[in-house]
Amino acid sequence: MDAAGRLRLDTVARYLQDVAIDDVDETGWGAPEHVWVVRWYRIEVLEPFLTDREVSVATWCSASASHAAGRRTSLQGDRGGRIETDSVWIHLDPAGRPARLEGFGVYTSSTEGRRASTRLSLPDPPAGAARTRWQLRSADVDLMGHVNNAVYWAAVDERLVTLEIDPAQPYRVVLEFRRPIDRNDDVELVDIRADGTAGVGFVVAGEARAVSRLQPLSRS
Repeated sequence: MDAAGRLRLDTVARYLQDVAIDDVDETGWGAPEHVWVVRWYRIEVLEPFLTDREVSVATWCSASASHAAGRRTSLQGDRGGRIETDSVWIHLDPAGRPARLEGFGVYTSSTEGRRASTRLSLPDPPAGAARTRWQLRSADVDLMGHVNNAVYWAAVDERLVTLEIDPAQPYRVVLEFRRPIDRNDDVELVDIRADGTAGVGFVVAGEARAVSRLQPLSRS
């Protein structure tokens, strides 16, 4: 939690990773035979976690494709917090190459025939937008040698107020991963404002490695 008791986005991302790992380990689709890398996330904070002290996490496979699968995850707080997430993960073999999902039947019933899409839709950050350097740490790098996806969420979380998103109100964030960022990369964060939305781009040598989009939501 942050100083106000709000559940941070990078913490949410770590919950999502942990429950996904627990799930694939239980079904036999975990490491080392199977490796999963996230393609995109959508996090919808429907009721912000502000006073909650316990979180219940439930996950299931929401879609599948030849080399990828979708995962939905629901977070419920003990005092009314509620977050719904969707994501798509690409399936790799132990050597890090895309691998077909053969015998994925354990997850078939929950997909109900839905197809997972790895297509990315967010535009590149504008060339003239304000940029700040993003300092990486050795602790940000995971077993695959890349910056862990939860670390990107820490950068997004820090810019919620700057991008005029009130974290105490409902909002949606989409984060797309294009290419990995490594420990020694010189990374710039680019604030994005367009079409009534805001976001953050992660740029290395002029190339957008990841892009996010944030927008407020109305309470239903």
